[in-house]
Amino acid sequence: MPPDRTIAASSRQRAAPEPYFTLARANQALVLVRKVVADIVARYSDLRALQQQRERLASTPGHAEQIETLEREQEIYATDLHTLNQELSSIGCVLKDWGTGLVDFPAQHHGRRVWLCWRLGEATVTHWHDWEEGFAGRKPIGHDWAG
Repeated sequence: MPPDRTIAASSRQRAAPEPYFTLARANQALVLVRKVVADIVARYSDLRALQQQRERLASTPGHAEQIETLEREQEIYATDLHTLNQELSSIGCVLKDWGTGLVDFPAQHHGRRVWLCWRLGEATVTHWHDWEEGFAGRKPIGHDWAG
């Protein structure tokens, strides 16, 4: 499996971390999360560019040495991404989209499990969605937020 698919698959299989985040705790965590996610998005973009370059070279003969070099670089990027993702996991949040920096924080709202939802570039956590929903189900955090 290519490095980015391996990383994405391991991210999906990971059980939701405990304990639940409050809105205040999720926003406090953004100090570190923002930096880690910015690094992930940049490294992931670089990895994708290396993969595309490798695919172009592989479509024509005579580039075996360059392809080997690109594959070694891809392994380094994949290892870096794995390490960065582990750092996010240790905080307790889950990276949902490597390209946009979408992160979910497990939370509770009116006694049910939900995700607080944040994306790189947003100043604070301002949205949430149900446990089984994704980004499309994002709702603004309203005055009735309990969690």
